[in-house]
Amino acid sequence: MNVIEVTELSKVYASGLGRGGIVALDGVSFSVEQGQIVGLLGPNGAGKTTLFKILLNITKPTGGRARLSGLPASDPLSRQRVGYLPENHRFPDHQTGIGLMELTARLYGVESSLFEDQLEPLLELVGMEKWGETKLRKYSKGMLQRIGLAQALVSDPEILLLDEPTDGVDPVGKIEIREALLKIRNQGKSIILNSHLLSEVESVADRVVILSKGKIVKSGSMAELTSQKSHIIIEAEIGHNIVEIPPRLGKVLSVSTKNMIVEVVDDSNLNPILELLFLKKIPIRSVKPMRISLEQSFLNTITEQEQTG
Repeated sequence: MNVIEVTELSKVYASGLGRGGIVALDGVSFSVEQGQIVGLLGPNGAGKTTLFKILLNITKPTGGRARLSGLPASDPLSRQRVGYLPENHRFPDHQTGIGLMELTARLYGVESSLFEDQLEPLLELVGMEKWGETKLRKYSKGMLQRIGLAQALVSDPEILLLDEPTDGVDPVGKIEIREALLKIRNQGKSIILNSHLLSEVESVADRVVILSKGKIVKSGSMAELTSQKSHIIIEAEIGHNIVEIPPRLGKVLSVSTKNMIVEVVDDSNLNPILELLFLKKIPIRSVKPMRISLEQSFLNTITEQEQTG
């Protein structure tokens, strides 16, 4: 079931010059399933923040539509089950961590008894159980991010919109937040995660959407975005055998005594290549596509998009 549906969404801001405008989003379409983490990536000015603003009805789209939990983003009821952590939050620093969570709960209309029941579990989830009574002005940036995640969860939302949730967090804190996000997903909640820390996105996201200049330039599962489909790693007891592959099938990119990396012309050519190894009586342990990091995939995508205009 899709809990977020974005269809042909566009947003054009007036330029103030009396002609044309600034295109922030241009025909964006994607969906988020229940219990799924989607990483939203893109360079500065790609349209990520505008997309969040439309989902939260902070700004209106020029065209297209966005739906949350089956309701239009313009419907106030659609936001009752949405938790949000902005990038540049300004929490009242005279509040304690618990005070901030209680204030958020009251704004959502959460009953006091329900808030009390979930207070300690939420603080534990984000590793802030020892700091709940401390004033926010004494929090580090990482602590503010963690308590910000907790306040985003006080209404027991179906959907979480997180803008740079690990910004300023130390390595241990990043691990704790990563584990918290996976637990939240396993509870059946859906998350859109906007982050410039691609390694963090790679460690938790099920799918990725890459925006550039207001358009989606690539989207897919993590496996789809990080696999080099034409590059195959064959783990085998190569030993000192000399393996030659006909050019019509592919070419050997590298070889060692225990594996070889092959670039195949077409996926259908893999079996003939394996047959060549069988004929040489070379034991094969595994065959798998070569993978690259999400960061490299992102850079390749943006570079290709810039070159093609």
